[in-house]
Amino acid sequence: MHHKRMGRFSVLAILLTLALYASIVFTKMVFAETSATVDAHRTVVVELFTSEGCSSCPPADELLGHLRQDLSAKNIQVIPLGFHVDYWNSQGWKDRFSSASFSQRQEQYAKSLKVDGPYTPQMVVDGTSEFVGNSAAQAQRAISQAAGQPELAAVEISAVNPDKLAVQVKAAGSANAATVMLAITEDNLTTKVGSGENGGRTLHHAAVVRELRQLGHLHNGSYEASVPLKLERDWKREDLHAVVFVQEGSSGKIQGAASVMLVGQLR
Repeated sequence: MHHKRMGRFSVLAILLTLALYASIVFTKMVFAETSATVDAHRTVVVELFTSEGCSSCPPADELLGHLRQDLSAKNIQVIPLGFHVDYWNSQGWKDRFSSASFSQRQEQYAKSLKVDGPYTPQMVVDGTSEFVGNSAAQAQRAISQAAGQPELAAVEISAVNPDKLAVQVKAAGSANAATVMLAITEDNLTTKVGSGENGGRTLHHAAVVRELRQLGHLHNGSYEASVPLKLERDWKREDLHAVVFVQEGSSGKIQGAASVMLVGQLR
């Protein structure tokens, strides 16, 4: 009897040890997978389609201005792009930052993301998801999800002199047909709105897209160029960023991006 009890105890001990070992191995696998997912992609492009003529847009503008700093604590580099659309200009106030080309960009997203027409404020994350742009909780969820996706294009940029930007892109095979885009953004902009839905309000903007242009296409998975910068005199040099991103033409998915401050680099 004594030996039988010892035998049962030994078998039970072995089974418990194996279960504990399996649990440890599983935990390590889950942790490793989670760590790999978090570290897979750190740069996320967040586009906000907004207008000074839209009364629900100021909270979204404020949110866009905070995302870059708020997400840095999670090792996620948010690159914000504020696109001011022009279809609100007929409602009593002309947005000085608006452009018809920005409205067209939003219309392209409406098609690729299967949205029933453009609206404001709208956020688009990495070209793959969209939502009402004044929801901080939804923005953080979408950005965190995008940050876990693999980055198909590695982008490196630097201001080599006051008038030129060095750009280098290395991409995976699936990104070969993508387009390389340049955006110049400006922070710390203020407008006293005189009429329209925001009449009488003072609005504050960050990451306002001052210029958006196509640089070229990837060739054999790479792109390299010295890009001339076109900067207007009234743009505040200390508040400018140059952003280069790689985007699929068909789906609109952003494959990779990089941003550099131009302060101290320019005359």
